[in-house]
Amino acid sequence: MTYLLLNAVFLSVAAVVAAVAFRIRPAYRRILPSLGITLLGVLALTAVFDNIMIGIGLVDYDPDRISGLRLGLAPIEDFAYPVAAALLLPALWALLGRTDD
Repeated sequence: MTYLLLNAVFLSVAAVVAAVAFRIRPAYRRILPSLGITLLGVLALTAVFDNIMIGIGLVDYDPDRISGLRLGLAPIEDFAYPVAAALLLPALWALLGRTDD
């Protein structure tokens, strides 16, 4: 299984949960600007620290399992996890939290 396929599964789940939260929880819609800012910050941190970890040899990737697209040393697939987290965590918070919105 490639990292791209694995990412597609996690991103699909995150997108569905976020869409459900957007549809049934009005409070979730109000946090979208904050979600975007958070996503930019987490992506920037991912870019910096992934490049450092790969550069010092802490992690490596099988070239047959990645697309080959990179931002610096980091494969583009590494950036799916922060996107999934930025979508999924606030959506779960909205869905599982109080319902008096």
